Amino acid sequence: MVGRRFQVCHNDTYFDVDYDTDDGFEVFKFQLFSLTSVPPDDQKIVGVDDDRTVSTDSDLASISEKLRLVSIDEEVKEVENQQSCSGNDAELLKSDEELARMLQAEEDALLFQRFVAAEDNSEFEGRVRPYVDQVRLEAARKTVSKEELEEKALVSLAKEGNFKPSKAQEDHAFLLQLLFWFKQSFRWVNEPPCDRCGNNTVSQGMGAALPSELGFGGSRVEIYSFSFNWLLFHIFVCEMGKNADLVVLPSLPCTFCRTITRFPRYNDPLKLVETRRGRCGEWANCFTLYCRAFGYESRLILDFTDHVWTECFSPSLGRWMHLDPCEGVYDRPLLYEQGWKKKLTYVIAIAKDGVCDVTKRYTRKWFEVLSRRNIITESALSSVLTKITKECRRGFTSQVLSVLEDRDEKERQALERDLHSKEDASISLPGRQSGDKEWRKLRSELGSDSLSCSSCPVRVCIDEHVSRIHEAFLPLLSYFVKEELSQSRALEVLGILKGILMDLQKSPFKTRRTSLDSGLSINQSFVHQLLPSLDDLLKALSLTSKVDSDGRIDVCLAGNPVHTSLALPVALDAFDDAIHNIKNCGHLNKDSLSLPLLKSNRIHSGSVLASGEEIPVGIATSAFDGIQMTKWEEPNGARGCWIIYKLSDSQKHKLVAYELMSANDAPERDPMDWVLEGSDDEGSNWHILDKQTSQKFGSRFQRRTYRVASSSLPSNTFRFRFLAVRDVHSTSRLQIDEKEVSAMPFF
Repeated sequence: MVGRRFQVCHNDTYFDVDYDTDDGFEVFKFQLFSLTSVPPDDQKIVGVDDDRTVSTDSDLASISEKLRLVSIDEEVKEVENQQSCSGNDAELLKSDEELARMLQAEEDALLFQRFVAAEDNSEFEGRVRPYVDQVRLEAARKTVSKEELEEKALVSLAKEGNFKPSKAQEDHAFLLQLLFWFKQSFRWVNEPPCDRCGNNTVSQGMGAALPSELGFGGSRVEIYSFSFNWLLFHIFVCEMGKNADLVVLPSLPCTFCRTITRFPRYNDPLKLVETRRGRCGEWANCFTLYCRAFGYESRLILDFTDHVWTECFSPSLGRWMHLDPCEGVYDRPLLYEQGWKKKLTYVIAIAKDGVCDVTKRYTRKWFEVLSRRNIITESALSSVLTKITKECRRGFTSQVLSVLEDRDEKERQALERDLHSKEDASISLPGRQSGDKEWRKLRSELGSDSLSCSSCPVRVCIDEHVSRIHEAFLPLLSYFVKEELSQSRALEVLGILKGILMDLQKSPFKTRRTSLDSGLSINQSFVHQLLPSLDDLLKALSLTSKVDSDGRIDVCLAGNPVHTSLALPVALDAFDDAIHNIKNCGHLNKDSLSLPLLKSNRIHSGSVLASGEEIPVGIATSAFDGIQMTKWEEPNGARGCWIIYKLSDSQKHKLVAYELMSANDAPERDPMDWVLEGSDDEGSNWHILDKQTSQKFGSRFQRRTYRVASSSLPSNTFRFRFLAVRDVHSTSRLQIDEKEVSAMPFF
């Protein structure tokens, strides 16, 4: 338990430190070492009020809360600075969990020095060996659906227009999908839930590791249990007296459970593959294993200011790439200095073939960082890293050494270039997202809640398949009208067809195949009559139908499977939309075959430019991709923003109608007032085509159709100017799920 809270002054810097009576004075000195880099044996701790030296637990129990830490070699200088220590009123960091985190920081800071002090590389090898052990690599691979990530990687490239990527591009895209998968599958632990009842717990300090925990590197074990104070509760009930029946039980963690929950801080990535939980050390530890399991050159990045992440070498980029699994962020090395506001010191890359200092990649304030690097001189640091790297590469062939040394030199040059490169002021890097908010606040790592861009690139919409899918519903619905299907029967057939597409979507993407009539509760002759009306839809999905000798109709791939993977989510959403509209149209007839049921003449394949966007999931083209679960999000668009769509062939079109769909959440971000403009000279001059005010979406994923006056100006460029969202006082953001623009060519 925390016995005292001290404010410690060292070299004009103030630290707030919790003293845990269970851990004792020696651990307290190591805490100070992790914060100040003054070794425990060189520390002299004195009270600010009476200059009394502190050397035992009893001294700490009887002295005031304000202390001074003096390095024995700098005692004279510390005495001169005594006056500056007495007036600081810094906010205290108070929690048992914070103590555990400081101990983790101590462990990280000592890691590098353990490498330095070792006579051989056994310590380093022990840390690296798990990442190349084939048993561990295979265990990691078995927990991942490789084909699913491959499909997502190829679809992400296809959305950029790259349907035939190189091996390097495909590997790069797969790595990003692995990062996103890991972010969703691994769990951050603030306080672990109770092992018995699953309720909340609170820290009870540190415990001794069990042999089973030590076997997986869990030498440090945090202890948690219930936090309900039964004594206070008993007094509370007694005070209520006769009104005890009015007592309302507060929301209490683990109220009736006295189970002790252990949280071993495992270092072995094999165990972490099993537990899938932890904090930044465990996250980076385990993610690095996954990267190596799929063949990526990977290294662990140790930040001496208490964070750990991963770097992988990307052949596609020709360099090492930053990946933070805790945040799900990649290739944003200034995240910590600019987004988290960290005061970096040493950032060391640890790999199986060596170690190197990569701090310059992560800062644009090198001279400030340099002033804080006081553990070792720069020349000594370089010598130590070179020595360890040579030991790691002992036994390598001359050819391998030549390749590594050439890459090392290129990286050194790149680090120098990075240090002096100009910052991209349009990119807004977020504060820390992982961990409890109060903990992040205490560490001063809060900031914006997203990665965004205020100066977007021109993006090309890869959405021809969306238009083809919408057009393909005309023959299908026309068949329903011709055969005079009742509303209920039409809904039944659409539901069954949607189910068949869902089965296709769940099947392996490279060999998709299903039977068209396997799910239809109708006679075979109807299926064969229906088939011609499905031809356009199947072609839009890069599928084809085949009839066997028994009259069975199979649906299978007709081309590049990525085309089908890209189009299937659009088709499923289109079926949902058609089902919704048929339910609302009453009687299905020829008059029904128009907007909003049918979306003919949808323009596509244009280029898009926006005032801002969320990266990477809220980019501007998401408004035109035909998928409900994506959206365009403008981080600063609540009081005004814009998005421009320019036709690919510059041919003029006369706008007929457009549709907007509300996004999945946050109704306060829905657009309320906007102006739609057209230009016949590619954006030099604009004319108003439509204007809407006080519009409100009644639900999520609600689609609203707006028809445009027949006298609208033929245009080759369209601009939406959103003037205000539904609640400008509660959000700075605007978001929209889909935009569909229907226009007739003008000759």
